Amino acid sequence: MIHLSHYKALFKLGMPIVIGQMGMIVLGFADTLMIGHHSTNDLAAASFVNNMFNLVIIFSTGFSYGLTPIVGALFGQGEHKRVGGALKNSLVANGLMALIVCIVMTILYLNIHRLGQHEELLPLMCPYYLILLTSLPFVLLFNAFKQFADGITDTSTPMWLLIGGNTLNIIGNWILVYGHMGFPEMGLVGAGIATLFSRIMMLLTFVYLFMQQKRYAPYRDGFQATRINKDDFSQLNKLGWPVALQMGMETASFSLATIMVGWLGAIALAAHQVMLTIGQLGYMMYYGMAAAVAIRVSYFHGQKDIQNIHRSASAGFHLILFMAACVSLPLFFLKDEIGSWFTDNDTVTLAVSQLILPFIIYQFGDGMQCNYSNALRGIADVKPVMYIAFVAYFLISLPAGYLFGFVFDWGLPGIWFSFPLGLTSAGIMFYLRFRQQVRPK
Repeated sequence: MIHLSHYKALFKLGMPIVIGQMGMIVLGFADTLMIGHHSTNDLAAASFVNNMFNLVIIFSTGFSYGLTPIVGALFGQGEHKRVGGALKNSLVANGLMALIVCIVMTILYLNIHRLGQHEELLPLMCPYYLILLTSLPFVLLFNAFKQFADGITDTSTPMWLLIGGNTLNIIGNWILVYGHMGFPEMGLVGAGIATLFSRIMMLLTFVYLFMQQKRYAPYRDGFQATRINKDDFSQLNKLGWPVALQMGMETASFSLATIMVGWLGAIALAAHQVMLTIGQLGYMMYYGMAAAVAIRVSYFHGQKDIQNIHRSASAGFHLILFMAACVSLPLFFLKDEIGSWFTDNDTVTLAVSQLILPFIIYQFGDGMQCNYSNALRGIADVKPVMYIAFVAYFLISLPAGYLFGFVFDWGLPGIWFSFPLGLTSAGIMFYLRFRQQVRPK
C-alpha cells in the first residue's frame, strides 16, 4: 500500500517542475495564437520548423537527464562537492552535444527544400529556422543547470526562471510579431528573435544565481575544485545517450509524422500544429511529475530502499492519471471550439475538432510511458529504454501512421490514430521492465 507521504512528497517536488513546464505550454499557446492570427501560412511554417527543433531540443534534454540519477544519488548520500563536480562535467558534455546538434541541424537546413514542403512556405521557414538554430546552445546549457537543481530537490529556481523567460518571450512576440512600441512588424521572424533573446537571458540568470547565491556554495566549491575527468564524463554519457535516444525517437515519431502531414497541405499542417500545441499541455504536465518520480527514485536508489522506489513510481503514475483526466475532459466538451482560439480559418478549426478523439485515447499511454521511463532513469537502468522506444515509435507508430493516413486514406485523423498505438505500447514495455528490475517486497 502506498503511504500518503509519497503523494505529498511527489506533489511538493513535482509541482514546481509542472508549473515551469506549464509556462512553456503558455508560451506555445501564445506563439501559436499570435502567429496563427498573423497568417495561416506563418502558422503552417512555424508548425514544420518547430517540430524539427522540438526533436533536437527534446533529444538534447534527454541527454541532460543523465545528470539526474547521478546528482540524486550523491545528494541522498550527502556528497555535495561531488554534485558540483558532476555539474561541471555535465556542462562540458552538454556543450559538446550542442555542437553536434547544431551541425546536424545545419545540414538539415541546407536540404530543407528536399523535404516535400510547399514552395510558398520556404521563404517563411528559412529565416525562422536559422534564428532557432542560433538559440540551441543556450537551451542545452540551461538544461544542465536545471537537472542539477532538480536533482538537489531545488525545483523552484528553474520554475521561476522558466516563468520569467517565457513571460519575456511572450512580451517580445507581442512587440515584434505585430510591430508595437516603434518596432517593425516582423511576423514569424519576430517570434524567433523573441525566443532567442529569452533563452539567452534564462541561461545568464541561472549562471549568475549559481555563482552568487549562498545555498549553492557547497556545490560551487565542488564545481571549482573538480577537473573535467574521464570517469564523470563517461558516466554522464553512459546514462545520457540512452535517455536522449529514447526521448528523441518518441519526438521523431511526431516530427516525421509532421513531414507526412505536410504532404496533405497547409491546412492540415496548421491543424496539426494547433493540436500538437494542445498535446504538449498533457505531455509537459506528465513529464514534470515523472521528473519528480525520477528524483525520488534516484534518492531511494542511492539508499538501496527497494520498497520506496516501487512506491514512488506507483504514486507518480496515480498522480499522472489524475492529470490526464483533467486534461482530457475539458477538451472533449470544447472540441468544436478549440481551433477557433488559434486561427480565423474555419477549415482549420474543423480539422482540429477531428483530432480530439485520438488525442484523448493516447493520454493513458503517454502518462504511462512518461512515468515508467523516468522511474527507470531514476534507477539508472536506461539502456533498455532506447530499444523499447525504437520498437514502439519506429516499428509500430510511424508505419501505422502511413498505413492509416495514406493507404486507408483516412488523412490527418488517420496519422493521429497511430499515436495511441506507439505511446501505449511504449508505456506497457517500460512498466514491465521496471517491474522486472524492481520487485516490491
